[in-house]
Amino acid sequence: MTIIETERLYVRNVKPGDWKDMQEYLSREEVMRFESPWDTSDEAMRNTAAELAKGTAFWAVELKATGKMIGHVYLGREQPEKFLTWMIGYIFNNDFHGKGYATEACRGLMDHAFRNMGAHRIIGKCCPENIPSWKVMERLKMRREGFSLRCAAIRDNDDGSPIWWDEYLYAMLADEWPGNGSLSIREMD
Repeated sequence: MTIIETERLYVRNVKPGDWKDMQEYLSREEVMRFESPWDTSDEAMRNTAAELAKGTAFWAVELKATGKMIGHVYLGREQPEKFLTWMIGYIFNNDFHGKGYATEACRGLMDHAFRNMGAHRIIGKCCPENIPSWKVMERLKMRREGFSLRCAAIRDNDDGSPIWWDEYLYAMLADEWPGNGSLSIREMD
């Protein structure tokens, strides 16, 4: 297990036991307003956490002070792999919004990706109406590169037709990354 330690957080691989904390925030409409719906039943969340624990794209964000998982960050490799591009995304428990945790966790994970994973470019996308999301990317010094009209449909109308959303595209290159000297990264079995 890889653990990235920031000032207030551990950013680590998801564990099967994280399901309850994930369920707490993924079941809230105000958290999921700009996300695809997840099945948040107990059984589904146990299965989801167990599946995410097998992969490397989802990272749990845990408060160092309490051990509570307060959100997760997605860092997935884009295709084609030779472009060395990863996409970052995040969902956080709204009880912990407004404290800089998403920025801190993403900064730590981006630093790891640029320094240790060979990332050339990291991108992020969000709906323009999701102001907190694009503000995180701007605090990370990511550059807004694009605006696409009605390019994403993650929810449907009652009749099954897609609800089309606009999307901002943000990005940062490895040689633009300012780094983060306050990280500790360790591997655990």
